[in-house]
Amino acid sequence: MKHVILIGFMGSGKSTVGFRLSYKLKKCLIDTDKLIEEREKMSISEMFAAKGESYFRQKETECLNSLFHELGSRVISLGGGTPMREENREIIKQLGKVIYLQASPDTIYQRVKHDTSRPLLQCENPKGRIEALLAERNPIYEGVADIIIHVDGKEMKDVVQEIVEAVQYEDFGN
Repeated sequence: MKHVILIGFMGSGKSTVGFRLSYKLKKCLIDTDKLIEEREKMSISEMFAAKGESYFRQKETECLNSLFHELGSRVISLGGGTPMREENREIIKQLGKVIYLQASPDTIYQRVKHDTSRPLLQCENPKGRIEALLAERNPIYEGVADIIIHVDGKEMKDVVQEIVEAVQYEDFGN
């Protein structure tokens, strides 16, 4: 079983690329943030407010573990913080080919500046928070990634095509 795993910071395009990539590869898409929200019957923002970030992070780990039981290959879009736990990184690497959608702080800020559903950015200086979090996360993303795709200034269709070429679709079976 080999999955295509999309990682990256919030706003890097994981959900959008994941949807388009799943269509292109004719594979089911699993968006772990959406899956967790469905299982918990609340949004991530509500989870952060009611139960705290550590509760949500534990749900991410549980979700990753449950993906070992998925049959066939899938496109899996992970939440931006999922790779931050060491145990998650080990699971992610075992699940399949890991693609890091790398975006600059400016690109991310432009994409998420009006999005109030991002609990980590509900602060006085969201751009500064993005820069700080990205500085912390970037080395971890790079360390777990098999392939890094730079997304700044690119159309999503071009990012999808780069991924298709990079993962050599035949390796994942049909």
